[in-house]
Order: sequence, then structure tokens, then C-alpha cells
Amino acid sequence: MISAGDLRKGTILNLDNTLYRVMNTQYHNPGRGAASMRAQLMDIRSGATQYRVFSAEESLNNLFVEHEPVKYLYNDGVFLHFMNTNTYDQYEANVSLFGDDILYLKEDMELQLMLHEGSTVLDYVLPTTVTHRVVEAEVAVVGNTAGAVMKRVKTETGLSVQVPNFINEGDLIKVDTRDGSYVGRA
Repeated sequence: MISAGDLRKGTILNLDNTLYRVMNTQYHNPGRGAASMRAQLMDIRSGATQYRVFSAEESLNNLFVEHEPVKYLYNDGVFLHFMNTNTYDQYEANVSLFGDDILYLKEDMELQLMLHEGSTVLDYVLPTTVTHRVVEAEVAVVGNTAGAVMKRVKTETGLSVQVPNFINEGDLIKVDTRDGSYVGRA
């Protein structure tokens, strides 16, 4: 059990026999009256999101999950497929679970999945940085070089990243998965 005031992004809840992943939280303490926690919840099975407001002292049923090292195999349009690197068990996760983070995934990329009851994928942990090849780059603009000159590039997965002006098509770059920022050349 966890109090609603302690909810954080990534917490897995069991509400009315449905598993939800906390996507975002907002604590509200009006000064007078009871504090509350507004949470954006995603239904793990369907991918639908909803907002719920809980009293800060309310006890909620959270789940403890297993972390398994996996490799990303492929995307069939509906599910993402993964393989455990130790046991070779295969898992599938709904595309909606990853949201925009799907753009960081490349074949044979290693990450961690959080599983419930050995097979239901509840959440994931991406590596801090990933390496991608630039497939599309804006043309460098001469002039206005008083500050750091940046431009937008697109990687092989479709990820759009703001990079320094010297990065060209075909270059390998490192991208921070926490905020999508350019880290350096690979």
C-alpha cells in the first residue's frame, strides 16, 4: 500500500482490478482543507488515459514489479516485441505504453522491462543515452554566429534532435533519452 501523497511517475497501481501506470502527478494543498493528489493514469491493457483525484492520505494498492534485461526485437504496428537476454523468453508490449519514447528504440537495443506476474509488461527503463545515425539534416546557415548555432536533424527512427551546426547526414550522435537533447558525437 502507498499513500496518494507519495505517488510518483512510473508507479503501478491496482484500482478496481485494473492495472494503471502513473504518467504524471500534481500535488495540491489549498492551505485550508485537505491536500489532494491529481494523477494522470494510463490503463496498461488498453493504453487509455484518465485523470483521478485522490485525497493525499488515501491508501492505494501499488504493485512491486520484476525488472528484466531485454533486447528490443521489432515493432509489428500494434505491439513491440522484446526478448529476455538471459532466458530468451519473449514479451510484447502495446505501442501506446512507450508513447513518444518509441523513437529511441532500435533493433537489438538493450533496456529493462518491468513485468507483473512474469508476462505482463507494465513499464520500461531506457538507457540514459542512445546512439542514432543522422539521416536528414538542415543546411547550415552562414552568418548569425554570435551564439551557439544549432540546427534540427532527423535520425533513422524519426527522432528530431537539436544539434550543433557541424553535424551532417551520416554522422552518429548520442541522444539523452530523458529529455531528447544532443549529448555528443558517437
